[in-house]
Amino acid sequence: MCWKHVIALYDVLDDPAATGERVLETFKPFEACGISTSLTTIEGARGRVDFVRILIPGKRGRTFGGDAPTLGVIGRLGGIGARPERIGFTSDGDGALAALSAARKLAEMRARGDVLEGDVIVTTQICPTAPTRPHEPVPFMDSPVPSAVSNEHEVEPAMDAILTIDTTKGNRILNARGIALTPTVRDGWILRVCEPALDILSTVTGRLPLVLPVTMQDITPYGNDVYHLNSILQPSVATRAPVIGVAITTVSQVAGCATGASHLTDVEEAARFAVETAKAHTAGRCPFNDETEYRRILERYGSMAHLRTMGDKA
Repeated sequence: MCWKHVIALYDVLDDPAATGERVLETFKPFEACGISTSLTTIEGARGRVDFVRILIPGKRGRTFGGDAPTLGVIGRLGGIGARPERIGFTSDGDGALAALSAARKLAEMRARGDVLEGDVIVTTQICPTAPTRPHEPVPFMDSPVPSAVSNEHEVEPAMDAILTIDTTKGNRILNARGIALTPTVRDGWILRVCEPALDILSTVTGRLPLVLPVTMQDITPYGNDVYHLNSILQPSVATRAPVIGVAITTVSQVAGCATGASHLTDVEEAARFAVETAKAHTAGRCPFNDETEYRRILERYGSMAHLRTMGDKA
């Protein structure tokens, strides 16, 4: 279980003085077993963002010259707080909390001797003073830096596959509380839902799996003047690797800038799902897509990589 990590990190993040440094201090006890961390601070036009990175090396991972696949886990959000407009931890912060909790659990597992086959790289951003912006049906959290800058610091070429965890409550598309998966997105193609990931989701939640529907608009870059459900699949525009979104959802529509809206049971499930997927994927038991079918699609219908660009503005 990830409960103690969720609670400990929530206490760190629910603070107007929260920083990436304070987050990474909670990982210092694990440095002796090979966990490495890094911090990059960006001063945007509307404030400061700390991008944090945690590497949990696997026994056959590339860190040690192995060939096991590397999984990326991204906590996607605008900010963990919207101060001074809103006081407290925002609903939008759940993605960061879940990703960091998964990282702490994986680090603890490695320290105790439960070492995964491959490396896991966890990235997210820390900003307790993020701006908000209008969005239908409820306001969005924004970020002091553009989405493309977030991708530069959160998406890495070393990630062979990516889980992107994002609060997805401000819509009427999926009216259920818990966590849901998107179909796999790869280089502009929306592929079939990953069956092994659905199995893991059912095991973790004890419920039938929920699937979040996505559209072509959702896998295009922010800033192209088309509607996006939210930013859950923005990492897919910065990589050719397969990406699965892990959406933390609700029955009612909840604004990303709302406070007092985090259901830690759902956050813990998202973190636990990431941990279980990391075990399976790095061991080769949970490929995010069928490689043979993907190649067949490309041969028959060609590339859709242009959807990862801003397109033709003419």
